[in-house]
Amino acid sequence: MVISVALIWAVVVGLCCCLWLILGIRRRQPGEPPVENGWIPYVGCALQFGANPLEFLRSRQKKYGHIFTCKIAGRYVHFLCDPFSYHSVIRQGRHLDWKKFHFSASVKAFGHESMDPSHGYTTENLHQTFLKTLQGDALPSLIENMMENLQSVMLQSNMLKSSSSEWEVDGIFAFCYKIMFESGYLTLFGQELDGDKTAARQQAQKALVLNALENYKEFDKIFPALVAGLPIHVFKSGHSARENLAKTMLHEHLSKRIKMSDLILLRMQLNDSLSTFNELSKARTHVAILWASQANTLPATFWTLFYLIRCPTALKAATEEVKKVFESSNQKVDPKDPQLVLTREQLDNMPVLDSVIKEAMRLSSASLNVRVAKGDFLLQLDNKESYQIRKDDVIALYPQMLHFDPEIYEDPLTYKYDRFLDENGQEKTCFYRGGRKLRYYYMPFGSGVTKCPGRFFAVHEIKQFLSLVLSYFEMELLDSEVKVPPLDQSRAGLGILQPKYDVDFKYRLKKQ
Repeated sequence: MVISVALIWAVVVGLCCCLWLILGIRRRQPGEPPVENGWIPYVGCALQFGANPLEFLRSRQKKYGHIFTCKIAGRYVHFLCDPFSYHSVIRQGRHLDWKKFHFSASVKAFGHESMDPSHGYTTENLHQTFLKTLQGDALPSLIENMMENLQSVMLQSNMLKSSSSEWEVDGIFAFCYKIMFESGYLTLFGQELDGDKTAARQQAQKALVLNALENYKEFDKIFPALVAGLPIHVFKSGHSARENLAKTMLHEHLSKRIKMSDLILLRMQLNDSLSTFNELSKARTHVAILWASQANTLPATFWTLFYLIRCPTALKAATEEVKKVFESSNQKVDPKDPQLVLTREQLDNMPVLDSVIKEAMRLSSASLNVRVAKGDFLLQLDNKESYQIRKDDVIALYPQMLHFDPEIYEDPLTYKYDRFLDENGQEKTCFYRGGRKLRYYYMPFGSGVTKCPGRFFAVHEIKQFLSLVLSYFEMELLDSEVKVPPLDQSRAGLGILQPKYDVDFKYRLKKQ
Protein backbone atom coordinates (compact mmCIF):
# COMPACT_ATOMS: atom_id res chain seq x y z
CA MET A 1 0.00 0.00 0.00
CA VAL A 2 1.41 3.39 -1.06
CA ILE A 3 0.95 6.37 1.28
CA SER A 4 1.46 9.77 -0.30
CA VAL A 5 3.71 12.43 1.21
CA ALA A 6 0.71 14.78 1.31
CA LEU A 7 -1.23 12.31 3.44
CA ILE A 8 1.68 11.90 5.84
CA TRP A 9 1.94 15.67 6.24
CA ALA A 10 -1.82 15.90 6.75
CA VAL A 11 -1.63 13.37 9.59
CA VAL A 12 1.39 15.12 11.18
CA VAL A 13 -0.29 18.53 10.99
CA GLY A 14 -3.48 17.05 12.39
CA LEU A 15 -1.66 15.52 15.36
CA CYS A 16 0.18 18.80 16.00
CA CYS A 17 -3.09 20.69 15.94
CA CYS A 18 -4.58 18.24 18.44
CA LEU A 19 -1.55 18.68 20.69
CA TRP A 20 -1.77 22.49 20.44
CA LEU A 21 -5.47 22.33 21.24
CA ILE A 22 -4.80 20.23 24.32
CA LEU A 23 -1.89 22.35 25.53
CA GLY A 24 -3.27 25.71 24.42
CA ILE A 25 -6.75 25.57 25.94
CA ARG A 26 -7.27 27.37 29.23
CA ARG A 27 -9.59 25.74 31.70
CA ARG A 28 -11.60 28.20 33.76
CA GLN A 29 -10.65 28.04 37.43
CA PRO A 30 -12.98 28.99 40.31
CA GLY A 31 -13.32 32.76 40.60
CA GLU A 32 -12.10 33.48 37.05
CA PRO A 33 -14.14 35.17 34.29
CA PRO A 34 -15.80 32.98 31.60
CA VAL A 35 -13.23 31.98 28.97
CA GLU A 36 -13.41 31.44 25.20
CA ASN A 37 -10.39 29.78 23.59
CA GLY A 38 -11.53 29.92 19.96
CA TRP A 39 -11.11 27.12 17.44
CA ILE A 40 -7.70 27.89 15.97
CA PRO A 41 -4.58 27.09 18.04
CA TYR A 42 -2.68 30.21 19.16
CA VAL A 43 -4.89 32.51 17.04
CA GLY A 44 -7.94 31.90 19.24
CA CYS A 45 -10.60 34.56 18.67
CA ALA A 46 -8.27 37.00 16.91
CA LEU A 47 -9.85 36.72 13.46
CA GLN A 48 -13.39 37.20 14.78
CA PHE A 49 -12.33 40.10 16.98
CA GLY A 50 -10.36 41.74 14.18
CA ALA A 51 -13.22 41.51 11.67
CA ASN A 52 -15.55 43.63 13.81
CA PRO A 53 -14.40 44.25 17.40
CA LEU A 54 -17.58 46.06 18.47
CA GLU A 55 -19.96 43.34 17.31
CA PHE A 56 -17.69 40.61 18.65
CA LEU A 57 -17.58 42.17 22.12
CA ARG A 58 -21.30 42.91 22.16
CA SER A 59 -22.13 39.30 21.29
CA ARG A 60 -19.79 37.96 24.01
CA GLN A 61 -21.12 40.43 26.55
CA LYS A 62 -24.63 39.18 25.83
CA LYS A 63 -23.43 35.58 26.24
CA TYR A 64 -21.08 35.87 29.22
CA GLY A 65 -21.83 39.14 31.03
CA HIS A 66 -19.80 42.30 31.62
CA ILE A 67 -16.40 40.55 31.98
CA PHE A 68 -15.07 37.61 29.97
CA THR A 69 -11.78 36.20 28.70
CA CYS A 70 -10.78 35.55 25.08
CA LYS A 71 -7.65 33.99 23.69
CA ILE A 72 -6.24 36.35 21.07
CA ALA A 73 -2.95 35.62 19.29
CA GLY A 74 -1.58 33.54 22.15
CA ARG A 75 -2.59 35.95 24.92
CA TYR A 76 -5.55 35.74 27.26
CA VAL A 77 -7.41 39.02 27.30
CA HIS A 78 -10.03 39.92 29.89
CA PHE A 79 -12.50 42.36 28.35
CA LEU A 80 -14.33 44.56 30.84
CA CYS A 81 -17.54 45.98 29.34
CA ASP A 82 -19.16 47.70 32.32
CA PRO A 83 -18.23 51.43 32.24
CA PHE A 84 -18.98 51.78 35.94
CA SER A 85 -16.15 49.33 36.64
CA TYR A 86 -13.55 50.99 34.41
CA HIS A 87 -12.05 52.77 37.41
CA SER A 88 -11.44 49.38 39.05
CA VAL A 89 -8.86 48.71 36.32
CA ILE A 90 -7.54 52.25 35.91
CA ARG A 91 -6.63 52.53 39.62
CA GLN A 92 -4.82 49.14 39.76
CA GLY A 93 -1.31 50.49 39.24
CA ARG A 94 0.11 48.12 41.85
CA HIS A 95 -1.06 44.99 40.01
CA LEU A 96 -1.24 46.11 36.38
CA ASP A 97 1.58 47.24 34.10
CA TRP A 98 0.65 49.67 31.31
CA LYS A 99 4.24 50.11 30.09
CA LYS A 100 4.95 46.52 29.08
CA PHE A 101 2.54 46.43 26.13
CA HIS A 102 3.33 49.95 24.90
CA PHE A 103 7.13 49.61 25.05
CA SER A 104 7.01 46.19 23.41
CA ALA A 105 4.75 47.45 20.58
CA SER A 106 7.11 50.37 19.94
CA VAL A 107 10.14 48.07 19.67
CA LYS A 108 8.28 45.81 17.19
CA ALA A 109 7.13 48.68 15.00
CA PHE A 110 10.07 51.09 15.05
CA GLY A 111 13.07 48.83 15.57
CA HIS A 112 14.80 50.74 18.38
CA GLU A 113 16.00 49.12 21.61
CA SER A 114 13.56 49.06 24.50
CA MET A 115 12.78 52.41 26.09
CA ASP A 116 11.69 50.74 29.32
CA PRO A 117 14.32 51.87 31.87
CA SER A 118 14.15 48.44 33.55
CA HIS A 119 15.69 46.89 30.41
CA GLY A 120 18.90 48.87 30.79
CA TYR A 121 19.21 50.74 27.48
CA THR A 122 18.09 54.13 28.83
CA THR A 123 17.23 55.80 32.11
CA GLU A 124 14.92 58.36 30.49
CA ASN A 125 11.39 58.60 31.91
CA LEU A 126 9.69 59.01 28.56
CA HIS A 127 6.29 59.79 30.03
CA GLN A 128 7.74 62.68 32.04
CA THR A 129 9.52 63.96 28.92
CA PHE A 130 6.17 64.12 27.10
CA LEU A 131 4.38 65.78 30.01
CA LYS A 132 7.12 68.41 30.29
CA THR A 133 7.19 69.30 26.58
CA LEU A 134 3.57 68.78 25.43
CA GLN A 135 1.54 70.18 28.31
CA GLY A 136 1.33 73.24 30.56
CA ASP A 137 3.88 75.95 29.86
CA ALA A 138 5.10 74.15 26.72
CA LEU A 139 1.79 74.65 24.87
CA PRO A 140 1.95 78.38 23.95
CA SER A 141 5.09 78.05 21.80
CA LEU A 142 3.71 74.92 20.10
CA ILE A 143 0.45 76.74 19.37
CA GLU A 144 2.27 79.79 17.99
CA ASN A 145 4.52 77.76 15.69
CA MET A 146 1.67 75.52 14.53
CA MET A 147 -0.48 78.55 13.68
CA GLU A 148 2.31 80.07 11.61
CA ASN A 149 3.02 76.79 9.80
CA LEU A 150 -0.65 76.07 9.12
CA GLN A 151 -1.19 79.40 7.41
CA SER A 152 2.01 79.10 5.42
CA VAL A 153 1.13 75.59 4.17
CA MET A 154 -2.60 76.22 3.71
CA LEU A 155 -2.17 79.33 1.57
CA GLN A 156 0.87 78.30 -0.47
CA SER A 157 0.65 78.16 -4.25
CA ASN A 158 0.34 74.39 -4.62
CA MET A 159 -2.85 74.44 -2.52
CA LEU A 160 -4.33 77.25 -4.63
CA LYS A 161 -3.25 76.61 -8.19
CA SER A 162 -5.85 78.80 -9.89
CA SER A 163 -7.21 82.28 -9.27
CA SER A 164 -8.83 82.88 -5.90
CA SER A 165 -12.33 83.00 -7.42
CA GLU A 166 -12.15 79.49 -8.90
CA TRP A 167 -12.94 76.26 -7.06
CA GLU A 168 -10.19 73.76 -6.24
CA VAL A 169 -11.24 70.09 -6.05
CA ASP A 170 -9.62 67.59 -3.69
CA GLY A 171 -10.41 64.72 -1.35
CA ILE A 172 -11.09 65.89 2.21
CA PHE A 173 -8.73 63.28 3.63
CA ALA A 174 -6.00 64.19 1.12
CA PHE A 175 -6.48 67.90 1.88
CA CYS A 176 -6.25 67.40 5.65
CA TYR A 177 -3.35 64.98 5.27
CA LYS A 178 -1.19 67.40 3.24
CA ILE A 179 -1.80 70.43 5.44
CA MET A 180 -1.71 68.79 8.87
CA PHE A 181 1.27 66.52 8.19
CA GLU A 182 3.52 69.27 6.86
CA SER A 183 2.47 71.77 9.54
CA GLY A 184 2.86 69.27 12.36
CA TYR A 185 6.18 68.00 11.01
CA LEU A 186 7.64 71.51 10.84
CA THR A 187 6.27 72.39 14.28
CA LEU A 188 7.91 69.42 15.98
CA PHE A 189 11.03 68.78 13.88
CA GLY A 190 11.81 72.28 12.65
CA GLN A 191 13.09 73.60 9.33
CA GLU A 192 16.32 73.22 7.39
CA LEU A 193 16.44 76.76 5.98
CA ASP A 194 19.37 77.92 8.15
CA GLY A 195 18.21 81.50 7.59
CA ASP A 196 18.34 81.01 3.82
CA LYS A 197 14.84 81.83 2.54
CA THR A 198 15.61 81.84 -1.16
CA ALA A 199 13.12 80.14 -3.46
CA ALA A 200 15.53 77.28 -4.11
CA ARG A 201 16.05 76.64 -0.39
CA GLN A 202 12.33 76.73 0.28
CA GLN A 203 11.72 74.26 -2.55
CA ALA A 204 14.34 71.96 -1.06
CA GLN A 205 12.60 72.23 2.32
CA LYS A 206 9.27 71.44 0.66
CA ALA A 207 10.75 68.40 -1.11
CA LEU A 208 12.14 67.07 2.18
CA VAL A 209 8.73 67.25 3.88
CA LEU A 210 6.90 65.74 0.90
CA ASN A 211 9.41 62.89 0.86
CA ALA A 212 8.81 62.38 4.58
CA LEU A 213 5.06 62.37 3.92
CA GLU A 214 5.35 59.64 1.27
CA ASN A 215 7.58 57.52 3.50
CA TYR A 216 5.23 58.04 6.43
CA LYS A 217 2.22 56.87 4.35
CA GLU A 218 4.07 53.74 3.21
CA PHE A 219 5.18 52.87 6.73
CA ASP A 220 1.78 53.65 8.26
CA LYS A 221 0.12 51.09 5.95
CA ILE A 222 1.97 48.23 7.62
CA PHE A 223 1.84 49.55 11.19
CA PRO A 224 -1.10 47.35 12.34
CA ALA A 225 0.71 44.24 11.09
CA LEU A 226 3.90 45.23 12.96
CA VAL A 227 2.03 45.72 16.24
CA ALA A 228 0.42 42.32 15.68
CA GLY A 229 3.92 40.84 15.65
CA LEU A 230 4.77 40.34 11.97
CA PRO A 231 8.45 41.14 11.23
CA ILE A 232 9.04 44.32 9.25
CA HIS A 233 11.33 42.53 6.79
CA VAL A 234 8.22 40.87 5.33
CA PHE A 235 7.22 44.33 4.04
CA LYS A 236 10.03 45.51 1.78
CA SER A 237 8.61 48.94 0.87
CA GLY A 238 7.36 49.64 4.40
CA HIS A 239 10.72 48.69 5.88
CA SER A 240 12.53 50.92 3.40
CA ALA A 241 10.15 53.80 4.19
CA ARG A 242 10.81 53.53 7.94
CA GLU A 243 14.55 53.48 7.44
CA ASN A 244 14.37 56.45 5.06
CA LEU A 245 12.54 58.42 7.74
CA ALA A 246 15.12 57.41 10.33
CA LYS A 247 18.02 58.58 8.14
CA THR A 248 16.54 62.10 8.01
CA MET A 249 16.24 62.09 11.80
CA LEU A 250 19.81 61.20 12.67
CA HIS A 251 21.08 63.68 15.27
CA GLU A 252 23.70 65.00 12.86
CA HIS A 253 20.85 66.21 10.61
CA LEU A 254 18.41 67.35 13.30
CA SER A 255 21.09 69.44 15.01
CA LYS A 256 21.25 71.68 11.92
CA ARG A 257 17.55 72.57 11.98
CA ILE A 258 15.93 75.74 13.28
CA LYS A 259 12.63 76.28 15.14
CA MET A 260 12.66 72.76 16.54
CA SER A 261 10.21 71.96 19.36
CA ASP A 262 11.32 71.54 22.96
CA LEU A 263 10.12 67.93 22.75
CA ILE A 264 12.65 66.95 20.07
CA LEU A 265 15.43 69.10 21.54
CA LEU A 266 15.01 67.45 24.94
CA ARG A 267 14.69 63.96 23.45
CA MET A 268 17.94 64.47 21.53
CA GLN A 269 19.68 65.61 24.70
CA LEU A 270 18.37 62.68 26.77
CA ASN A 271 19.11 60.16 24.03
CA ASP A 272 22.71 61.34 23.98
CA SER A 273 23.17 61.57 27.75
CA LEU A 274 20.99 58.83 29.25
CA SER A 275 20.93 56.02 26.68
CA THR A 276 23.27 53.50 25.13
CA PHE A 277 21.35 53.61 21.81
CA ASN A 278 23.39 53.80 18.64
CA GLU A 279 22.74 56.71 16.27
CA LEU A 280 20.23 54.83 14.11
CA SER A 281 18.27 53.64 17.13
CA LYS A 282 18.08 57.21 18.42
CA ALA A 283 16.71 58.29 15.06
CA ARG A 284 14.11 55.51 15.15
CA THR A 285 12.81 56.84 18.47
CA HIS A 286 12.12 60.13 16.68
CA VAL A 287 10.27 58.24 13.93
CA ALA A 288 8.10 56.82 16.72
CA ILE A 289 7.28 60.37 17.84
CA LEU A 290 6.48 61.41 14.28
CA TRP A 291 4.07 58.49 13.91
CA ALA A 292 2.46 59.13 17.29
CA SER A 293 1.96 62.82 16.48
CA GLN A 294 0.25 62.11 13.15
CA ALA A 295 -1.48 58.72 13.20
CA ASN A 296 -4.60 59.80 15.10
CA THR A 297 -4.55 63.55 14.44
CA LEU A 298 -4.79 63.13 10.65
CA PRO A 299 -7.95 60.96 10.56
CA ALA A 300 -9.50 62.94 13.43
CA THR A 301 -9.06 66.12 11.36
CA PHE A 302 -10.67 64.42 8.36
CA TRP A 303 -13.74 63.24 10.27
CA THR A 304 -14.20 66.62 11.95
CA LEU A 305 -14.04 68.57 8.68
CA PHE A 306 -16.15 66.00 6.79
CA TYR A 307 -18.99 66.09 9.31
CA LEU A 308 -18.79 69.90 9.49
CA ILE A 309 -19.12 70.39 5.73
CA ARG A 310 -21.89 67.77 5.60
CA CYS A 311 -23.95 69.49 8.32
CA PRO A 312 -24.93 73.10 7.42
CA THR A 313 -26.10 73.85 10.97
CA ALA A 314 -22.79 72.73 12.44
CA LEU A 315 -20.84 74.63 9.78
CA LYS A 316 -22.73 77.83 10.54
CA ALA A 317 -22.33 77.53 14.32
CA ALA A 318 -18.60 76.78 14.09
CA THR A 319 -17.98 79.59 11.59
CA GLU A 320 -19.77 82.11 13.81
CA GLU A 321 -17.77 81.05 16.87
CA VAL A 322 -14.46 81.40 15.01
CA LYS A 323 -15.48 84.78 13.57
CA LYS A 324 -16.34 86.11 17.04
CA VAL A 325 -13.01 84.97 18.46
CA PHE A 326 -10.99 86.77 15.79
CA GLU A 327 -13.18 89.89 15.93
CA SER A 328 -12.87 90.06 19.73
CA SER A 329 -9.10 90.38 19.33
CA ASN A 330 -9.38 92.82 16.39
CA GLN A 331 -7.83 90.45 13.87
CA LYS A 332 -8.54 90.72 10.17
CA VAL A 333 -8.70 87.71 7.87
CA ASP A 334 -6.41 88.45 4.93
CA PRO A 335 -5.01 85.52 2.87
CA LYS A 336 -2.47 87.91 1.27
CA ASP A 337 -1.10 88.73 4.71
CA PRO A 338 -1.86 85.65 6.85
CA GLN A 339 -1.05 86.62 10.42
CA LEU A 340 -3.98 85.25 12.40
CA VAL A 341 -3.14 84.31 15.97
CA LEU A 342 -4.96 82.13 18.50
CA THR A 343 -3.83 81.96 22.11
CA ARG A 344 -4.17 78.93 24.35
CA GLU A 345 -6.91 80.75 26.28
CA GLN A 346 -8.87 81.45 23.09
CA LEU A 347 -8.56 77.85 21.93
CA ASP A 348 -9.72 76.58 25.31
CA ASN A 349 -12.78 78.83 25.12
CA MET A 350 -14.29 77.53 21.87
CA PRO A 351 -17.05 75.18 23.11
CA VAL A 352 -18.68 74.69 19.69
CA LEU A 353 -15.43 73.57 18.04
CA ASP A 354 -14.73 71.43 21.09
CA SER A 355 -18.08 69.67 20.73
CA VAL A 356 -17.65 69.32 16.96
CA ILE A 357 -14.28 67.59 17.46
CA LYS A 358 -15.50 65.37 20.30
CA GLU A 359 -18.52 64.18 18.32
CA ALA A 360 -16.40 63.34 15.27
CA MET A 361 -13.92 61.46 17.44
CA ARG A 362 -16.68 59.66 19.33
CA LEU A 363 -17.93 58.28 16.01
CA SER A 364 -14.49 57.27 14.71
CA SER A 365 -12.45 56.26 17.76
CA ALA A 366 -11.61 52.58 18.33
CA SER A 367 -8.81 52.63 20.87
CA LEU A 368 -7.97 49.67 23.08
CA ASN A 369 -6.90 50.47 26.64
CA VAL A 370 -4.55 47.68 27.72
CA ARG A 371 -2.92 46.66 31.03
CA VAL A 372 -0.83 43.53 31.75
CA ALA A 373 -1.04 41.68 35.08
CA LYS A 374 2.28 41.78 36.95
CA GLY A 375 1.30 38.69 38.94
CA ASP A 376 -1.71 36.67 40.07
CA PHE A 377 -4.16 38.97 41.86
CA LEU A 378 -7.81 39.50 42.73
CA LEU A 379 -9.50 42.20 40.62
CA GLN A 380 -12.23 43.81 42.69
CA LEU A 381 -14.82 45.66 40.62
CA ASP A 382 -16.84 48.66 41.73
CA ASN A 383 -20.01 46.53 41.64
CA LYS A 384 -18.55 44.45 44.51
CA GLU A 385 -17.77 41.45 42.28
CA SER A 386 -14.22 40.09 42.17
CA TYR A 387 -12.28 37.90 39.74
CA GLN A 388 -9.00 36.03 39.83
CA ILE A 389 -6.50 37.27 37.25
CA ARG A 390 -3.38 35.32 36.25
CA LYS A 391 0.10 36.73 35.76
CA ASP A 392 0.76 38.08 32.24
CA ASP A 393 -2.94 38.15 31.37
CA VAL A 394 -4.17 41.29 29.65
CA ILE A 395 -7.07 43.42 30.86
CA ALA A 396 -8.64 45.53 28.13
CA LEU A 397 -11.21 48.31 27.90
CA TYR A 398 -12.74 49.04 24.49
CA PRO A 399 -14.29 52.52 24.73
CA GLN A 400 -16.15 52.24 21.41
CA MET A 401 -18.67 50.14 23.33
CA LEU A 402 -19.17 53.20 25.53
CA HIS A 403 -19.27 55.69 22.65
CA PHE A 404 -21.91 53.69 20.74
CA ASP A 405 -24.07 52.82 23.75
CA PRO A 406 -27.67 54.06 23.12
CA GLU A 407 -28.26 54.28 26.87
CA ILE A 408 -25.52 56.92 27.09
CA TYR A 409 -25.78 58.61 23.69
CA GLU A 410 -29.22 58.82 22.17
CA ASP A 411 -29.22 57.66 18.55
CA PRO A 412 -25.46 56.97 18.83
CA LEU A 413 -24.74 56.44 15.12
CA THR A 414 -26.09 59.89 14.23
CA TYR A 415 -23.79 62.93 14.11
CA LYS A 416 -24.96 65.67 16.48
CA TYR A 417 -22.48 68.52 16.53
CA ASP A 418 -23.87 69.94 19.79
CA ARG A 419 -23.98 66.63 21.68
CA PHE A 420 -21.24 67.85 24.04
CA LEU A 421 -22.84 71.27 24.69
CA ASP A 422 -25.13 71.97 27.63
CA GLU A 423 -28.25 74.17 27.60
CA ASN A 424 -26.02 77.25 28.04
CA GLY A 425 -23.85 76.42 25.05
CA GLN A 426 -20.92 75.40 27.25
CA GLU A 427 -19.10 72.09 27.61
CA LYS A 428 -21.38 69.26 28.74
CA THR A 429 -19.75 66.91 31.23
CA CYS A 430 -22.69 64.99 32.69
CA PHE A 431 -23.70 61.77 30.95
CA TYR A 432 -25.76 58.96 32.45
CA ARG A 433 -26.45 55.26 32.00
CA GLY A 434 -29.45 53.71 33.68
CA GLY A 435 -29.92 56.87 35.73
CA ARG A 436 -26.38 56.73 37.13
CA LYS A 437 -23.83 59.43 36.32
CA LEU A 438 -20.79 58.14 34.44
CA ARG A 439 -17.25 58.94 35.47
CA TYR A 440 -16.00 57.77 32.05
CA TYR A 441 -18.12 58.59 29.01
CA TYR A 442 -15.62 59.81 26.39
CA MET A 443 -12.26 58.02 26.05
CA PRO A 444 -10.55 58.45 22.66
CA PHE A 445 -7.24 59.34 24.35
CA GLY A 446 -6.95 56.38 26.69
CA SER A 447 -7.32 56.43 30.45
CA GLY A 448 -5.40 57.01 33.66
CA VAL A 449 -1.61 57.07 33.33
CA THR A 450 -1.90 55.76 29.75
CA LYS A 451 -3.84 58.83 28.64
CA CYS A 452 -2.15 60.39 25.64
CA PRO A 453 0.19 63.13 26.96
CA GLY A 454 -0.12 65.01 23.65
CA ARG A 455 -3.94 65.16 23.70
CA PHE A 456 -4.13 68.90 24.47
CA PHE A 457 -1.78 69.79 21.63
CA ALA A 458 -3.67 67.44 19.28
CA VAL A 459 -7.02 69.09 20.00
CA HIS A 460 -5.45 72.54 19.70
CA GLU A 461 -3.98 71.58 16.32
CA ILE A 462 -7.38 70.54 15.01
CA LYS A 463 -9.05 73.68 16.39
CA GLN A 464 -6.40 75.86 14.75
CA PHE A 465 -6.84 74.03 11.44
CA LEU A 466 -10.64 74.41 11.57
CA SER A 467 -10.43 78.07 12.58
CA LEU A 468 -8.23 78.87 9.61
CA VAL A 469 -10.12 76.75 7.07
CA LEU A 470 -13.45 78.28 8.16
CA SER A 471 -11.96 81.79 8.00
CA TYR A 472 -10.17 81.55 4.66
CA PHE A 473 -12.27 79.17 2.56
CA GLU A 474 -15.71 78.45 1.22
CA MET A 475 -16.25 74.68 1.10
CA GLU A 476 -18.83 72.36 -0.44
CA LEU A 477 -19.14 68.62 -0.98
CA LEU A 478 -19.17 67.62 -4.64
CA ASP A 479 -22.05 65.29 -3.78
CA SER A 480 -24.29 66.90 -1.15
CA GLU A 481 -25.98 63.53 -0.53
CA VAL A 482 -22.75 61.58 -0.03
CA LYS A 483 -22.94 58.85 2.59
CA VAL A 484 -20.57 58.61 5.54
CA PRO A 485 -17.65 56.40 4.43
CA PRO A 486 -17.28 53.21 6.48
CA LEU A 487 -14.54 52.94 9.09
CA ASP A 488 -11.44 50.96 8.19
CA GLN A 489 -11.54 48.27 10.90
CA SER A 490 -8.01 47.06 10.09
CA ARG A 491 -6.72 49.66 12.54
CA ALA A 492 -9.14 48.83 15.35
CA GLY A 493 -7.44 49.17 18.72
CA LEU A 494 -4.94 51.79 17.53
CA GLY A 495 -7.08 54.92 17.95
CA ILE A 496 -9.00 56.98 15.38
CA LEU A 497 -10.01 54.85 12.40
CA GLN A 498 -9.42 56.07 8.87
CA PRO A 499 -12.21 56.14 6.25
CA LYS A 500 -12.24 53.26 3.76
CA TYR A 501 -12.26 55.84 0.98
CA ASP A 502 -11.92 59.59 0.56
CA VAL A 503 -14.74 62.08 -0.03
CA ASP A 504 -14.37 64.79 -2.69
CA PHE A 505 -15.07 68.45 -1.97
CA LYS A 506 -14.34 71.82 -3.49
CA TYR A 507 -12.94 74.93 -1.86
CA ARG A 508 -11.93 78.47 -2.75
CA LEU A 509 -10.82 81.59 -0.95
CA LYS A 510 -13.61 83.65 0.57
CA LYS A 511 -14.20 87.13 -0.76
CA GLN A 512 -12.95 89.47 1.94
